[in-house]
Amino acid sequence: MEANVNKLHGTPSIVTASSTARRHRSSILSIHYPTKRVSPFSLTVTRCSITRSNETGQDSTLESSSLPSSKKGLVLDLGTDSWDSEEIGSPVVKRFLSDNEERWYMWYYGISSKQSPVSDSVGLAVSNNGIHWERGKGKVESTDDVGLVMGSCEDWWAFDKASVRPGEVVIMSSSKVRADSSVYWMYYTGYTTETVEFQSQGLNFELGNPERFEKGTVFRSLPGLAISQDGRHWARIEGEHHSGALFDVGSEKDWDFLYIASPHVVFHGSGDLRMYYHSFDAKTGEFCIGMARSREGIKWVKFGKILGGRKEGLVCFDEMGGRYPCVTRNKRDGSYVMAYEGVDRNGKMSIGLAVSEDGIKDWRRVQDVGAVLDVGEGGAWDNEGVGCPYLIEMDGDSDHQWRLYYRGVGNGGRTGIGLAVSEGNEITKFTKQTGICL
Repeated sequence: MEANVNKLHGTPSIVTASSTARRHRSSILSIHYPTKRVSPFSLTVTRCSITRSNETGQDSTLESSSLPSSKKGLVLDLGTDSWDSEEIGSPVVKRFLSDNEERWYMWYYGISSKQSPVSDSVGLAVSNNGIHWERGKGKVESTDDVGLVMGSCEDWWAFDKASVRPGEVVIMSSSKVRADSSVYWMYYTGYTTETVEFQSQGLNFELGNPERFEKGTVFRSLPGLAISQDGRHWARIEGEHHSGALFDVGSEKDWDFLYIASPHVVFHGSGDLRMYYHSFDAKTGEFCIGMARSREGIKWVKFGKILGGRKEGLVCFDEMGGRYPCVTRNKRDGSYVMAYEGVDRNGKMSIGLAVSEDGIKDWRRVQDVGAVLDVGEGGAWDNEGVGCPYLIEMDGDSDHQWRLYYRGVGNGGRTGIGLAVSEGNEITKFTKQTGICL
């Protein structure tokens, strides 16, 4: 029987289901790729030594002063004559360690200057230290290639026919998917051409979904799922919603009625996966972060809103709420840490952190009114906004740093992907860096 898997780049040659697969319902899949399969490295984190960059052949230890101050923190700029030459963002970064190799993967969205109409696609860059990245100009052709890996869906009825942006990549095995090893599960935001009308409640800035510099069009978006055995060739898994999405927006009375964006999934334990996502609550006039739960990663039940804005008279970086959540579990104490993009009353974007003991309730911001990462000063490449954070906890014998990857916006709306690091295990302040001793 044929399973519900939509054609993407490098579609599997054989996809079978162990039972009848109804339309818009995922089933147990067996996946075989026509090219050599590349299994993920072990996720076991061990002590890391200084590595050498593929691009420069130099140690990955760099001085912050080695680049101009205007470029401080920038690790991935716009491409040249490539699929990502106009805009990039939403980094999803994974660190893989094997016995003799360290490898970093970064999935991110990009837009080509030659695209009309504008459409976000997902690409992959790789690194051996998380600082110097190897990218591609076009579509991937092999299991060792880098570049464009997933575009919008060609089906007219699909929820992701206009644009796609990555939210999270989880590497896991499941009874729902039959494969020789663990499989990459990409949770992503899919956008349609359907616009959403609403009253702005006196906002001092234009609301957009997805955000475009000085453009305020709100498109409907929903969460989706695609799977891969090499992180490059993806097959969509249709959810229960008629558009292929995993689930729908709420009713008119709900906080997530306008759209659902930036799904970030955390594996809490056997039979307990948690998805954090954001929307804009038109009734309260603020961005909010909510949560859904699942047993197997495909069928989801909404839990509700867990973080909103702060309108108690405080002039703070996230007065209008938070969006683009990235949640990870602290390996030291088991608590949950959420990095998110805060929006102030004028629409300025900066990054904050919140912690929770169980990852569900009682989220406490680690800062009072200021952000843990703010925009750059003067003519910096990220002087207009920082957001779309992705947080990674690094292991070390003498130090215990956190890395924070983010999207920066500069003059004229030019975007890039940056990196900041914590001072040891202190997560209340991050410093933009151009290099780190691994």
